Amino acid sequence: MERLSAVRGAVTAENTKESIQSQTVRVVKEIIEANNLKLEDFVTIQFSLTKDLDVLNPATALRLGKDDLPYDLSSVPLFCTQEAYIQGGLEKVIRVLITGYFGEQKSLKFAYLDGAKVLRTDLVK
Repeated sequence: MERLSAVRGAVTAENTKESIQSQTVRVVKEIIEANNLKLEDFVTIQFSLTKDLDVLNPATALRLGKDDLPYDLSSVPLFCTQEAYIQGGLEKVIRVLITGYFGEQKSLKFAYLDGAKVLRTDLVK
């Protein structure tokens, strides 16, 4: 039996609908392509975003940007929450956690893009 696993990513965005949509799609697409993920293997996609990004929910952004993805993720349950505010923390960040039956956790490639690279320097090339 294949084990449930998760892959993470994050990206920075501006507080515009266009930026949140394009950056959300970009980080999810990067994770899909880097790991050769198949639609039928997805369980959920969860997002968090910092409080300064408040014009568009990343789950909505992903649905709106479905034509820019390898396949339509509308059948996958999506959820979003506001990131906990941490004094001095990186601002304007969208984080994503994708769970599914993707194989071994240790072989998954995470995607930390643009300003979010500083969040996990140990995972960024």
